[in-house]
Amino acid sequence: MSTTQILKVQTPKSDEMKTGVSPEVREQLAGHLSVILAETYILTIKSHLYHWNVVGPMFKSIHDLTEEHYENLFAATDELAERIRALGHRAPVNVEEGVLNLTIHLPAGGMPNAHDMIEDLVRSHEVISAEMRDMVAYAGDHGDPVTEDLLTGRIAFHEQAAWMLRALKTT
Repeated sequence: MSTTQILKVQTPKSDEMKTGVSPEVREQLAGHLSVILAETYILTIKSHLYHWNVVGPMFKSIHDLTEEHYENLFAATDELAERIRALGHRAPVNVEEGVLNLTIHLPAGGMPNAHDMIEDLVRSHEVISAEMRDMVAYAGDHGDPVTEDLLTGRIAFHEQAAWMLRALKTT
């Protein structure tokens, strides 16, 4: 994902602070973290929906794995929102205003079958992971090791989640 697209997100009012990270950099970080937060929340809901609605021979495997994932994702939303607040910005309030350019979406047109659920979840985890990589580099280049570390840990989770889901596919 292009860093220029990512960094055009506007966040609500910011607080004055002197942390060693410039206000401009904090604004850019908070903006991208707002996108990651919203996408993580959507992926949490999607994982939970698939957890409830999966059927077929892979029911137990998908049911158990999506439960592990949505619990981790839900905890991550709090960490991401708190990092946005620590950067002096407010967490996003209304993602439907079009301010956040999201790439993760809930399923449309009914509940997919188990195979399509896996494909969708793999794609979602890979998209978020790729988006986070751009921000890890930006945070590191601009003196914010805390955001860099937070996102590095989140990338590890998403890569492992995608790998485990891909391992469920039989063809």
